[in-house]
Parts: sequence; C-alpha cells; structure tokens
Amino acid sequence: MGSMENRRMLDLLKGEMVKAMGCTEPAAGALCGAAASSLLKGSIESVKVSASRDMVKNAMGVGLPNCTLKGIGAAVALGIVKADASSGLTILSDLSNSDIERASLLSDKISLIIVENVPGVFVEVSIEAEGHMAKACVKSSHDNICYLELDGKVLLDERGTSSECIKAQDRADIDDLNLEGILEFAKTVDAEELGFIKSAIDTNLAIAHEALSSDWGLSVGRVASSSLGKEPQSLDEALGLAAATAAAGSDARMSGCTMAVVINSGSGNQGLTVTLPPFILGKYLKKTEDEICRAVCISELVGLLLTRKKDKLSALCGAFTASIGTACAYVYLMGGCLKATERAINCMVGDLTGIICDGAKMTCAMKIWSCVQAAGLSARLALVGLGPGKESGIVGSDCSESLDYLSQLSHEGMEKTDQTILSIMLSKTQR
Repeated sequence: MGSMENRRMLDLLKGEMVKAMGCTEPAAGALCGAAASSLLKGSIESVKVSASRDMVKNAMGVGLPNCTLKGIGAAVALGIVKADASSGLTILSDLSNSDIERASLLSDKISLIIVENVPGVFVEVSIEAEGHMAKACVKSSHDNICYLELDGKVLLDERGTSSECIKAQDRADIDDLNLEGILEFAKTVDAEELGFIKSAIDTNLAIAHEALSSDWGLSVGRVASSSLGKEPQSLDEALGLAAATAAAGSDARMSGCTMAVVINSGSGNQGLTVTLPPFILGKYLKKTEDEICRAVCISELVGLLLTRKKDKLSALCGAFTASIGTACAYVYLMGGCLKATERAINCMVGDLTGIICDGAKMTCAMKIWSCVQAAGLSARLALVGLGPGKESGIVGSDCSESLDYLSQLSHEGMEKTDQTILSIMLSKTQR
C-alpha cells in the first residue's frame, strides 16, 4: 500500500476518532442548541426541537453528565444555556449548578417533534427570543452543524441534497474500505504515525478503570472482572477481562461520568469496544505497543466500515458491529491471516446479528460484554479454520457478502423494529 493510501486512512481515522463526553446523541442536541442560542440575545420565549426517531430513542434513558436531567429536550436546553458550541462533543463537560437550574426552567418552553425521512443523526433547534428567531441543525454526523439561520437570513447552509449529508470525501473514503486494504494498512503504516491511537487507548482506559473501582450503572464491568484479577493467567481470562473492561467504560459513560471517551462512528460505546479489548488481549500476549496500535487500527476501520453499511443510528446495536472490528483485531494479534479474519466476521454475523438498539442506557454495558465475548469465540474458531458459510442463515459465501446481507437486514428488515422499539419506550414515559 502506497504512502498516499496510508495517509488517506490516517486522515480518516483522525477525523473520526474525536473526544466526546457523555452519550453522543445528547451531546449533539446540546451542540445544536448552543449553536442556535449563540445567535440570540434576550429572554427565550419558545424552543422547537425537531429530531429523528433514533436521536430521541438514544437520549431518552441515558444519564447526562453532572445532572439528573434526561432526554433530547433537556440536552438541547443545557446547550442553549451554554450558548457556545466551540467545545464540540465535550460541551456538557463543565456544567454548573446554575446551568442545570436554568436549563430546567426552560423545559416548559420546549416542544419536541419526531421527524421522519431524515438521517438517524438529525436534530434541528428553533428558538424565539424577544422578537427574534434563530435556527440551527446538526445532521448525519454528531458534530456537523450544517445550518444556521437568524431572523430569516441564512448564515450557513451545508445540508446538501443527499439524505445522508456527510462530507463527500469522508463518505467516499469509508465506502472504499475493504478488509484486505485495512489489514495492509495496519501492516505498513509508519509506527511513528500511531501516537493518536495510543492516546485514544489511554483516554478510554481511564474511564474504564474508574468504573472498575467504583459503582457506576449496573457495574457490569466490575462484577464481570471480580474473579479475574488485573493480570490474566490464561487466554480465557484475558478475553474475559477484555470484555469486562470495555463494559466498565460503558457503565460509567451511560451513567453520566464526566470523563471523555474517544469515539468510533460517532459512538462512545463503539469507541470503547474497538480500543480496549485489543489492548487487554495484546498486553496478555506480550505484544509491543506498536503491534497493539496496529490491531486497534484494524478494529477502528472495520467498525467504520460496518457502521457505514448499517448507518450510525438504527435498530441494530452498534456494540455488535463494533465488536466485529474487535474480532478482526483479535485475529491479527493472534497471528491470523486474511482468510482467518474473514471467517471471524462470518462467525460474528452468524452469531449476534439482530441484537437491537433500544437507546443509550445502562444495559448497553451488558450488550458490550456479550458482543466482545462473542468476538473472542469467533476469533478462536476462525484461527483453527472454522466458520459458517452460505448455508447458514444470512451468512454469505464470503465476508463481503455477509456484510451486504447485514446491511440489507438493517435497512430493509429492521425499520419496523425501530419504530416498535421507540413506541414501547414512549409508552413507558407516558404511563
């Protein structure tokens, strides 16, 4: 692989692997609220929030940092109070008691509309204040403020004509990814370029260690690792600790921990899933820092490829698709070849396809644990030459065909599922 191709993949990774604090859907809502609010002065009279089904779903049950408020409307209100979008997806990192109180007072002025036929990542905020009106829109990428309007004058419009509306070059870069190219990149990229990968591991490890030593959420990671110790003595223990460590990070961030996470595909949970398990396994196998970072490159890029196929928000759990990347990184760390990596993907598709996304909340940690455990088994099966073929359900004749079927299932087969999930969740809040 040439240096230009390696540079393209590095730029893609660096553009996607950004820090976020708290769940990214509320953070995107807060960012949108801040962008609109920053255009106005005066007392706010009304706020209209238009959001996609999946944005509402993912913000409904997750803890917001530093407060007990929940929901996309509350996140928007906090952003409006901050009125500064410069901190990006870490916008909720420094909330004061005054911020929370002011946001709470806005709740009666906020109306929420769920809109259809928009990308999964979509929120639009319109604010009226003392005779003036400001509008902002975040679309397709959690930090993509693509529209700004003040008193009918358009200040920014990068919404484009595509229903997915992400940067054309970024979309092309992800569409061009394939497993062989990803493995070649991981093998040939200059080790001196991988400092940002090490930094991402360190950032995500910090929040996981917080939850391994304290009570956060359901304490999935802490309980799952309680019998393993800090230094695994076998491959089984290493794989168990890897799953528990990733789950621990989710325990904390789903419960409002203020520590940052480096994301993958716009998701902190996916970021934890693709970074921490390869690190834990790599340390057990006594791999060098360079080898571990190369493995994480594989899991990160496979995660991006899979999310592109299913969309960032859907009825299909992101922990599952991210853990397919984890399985590929495991195969690399244990000396497997391209064919073994393809078998691992088919094993994962044959195992956990269909695990649903019912919003961001404390049970995400359980799903991460289950998915990463499955990644360990899939890698081990693949390394001894075992893996399902096209005779098995939606598994294809090769991994590329399997991923196409996975994409078809996500887009065609689970649309009604997504509607039903939100209907159930909304009915509980109404009761």
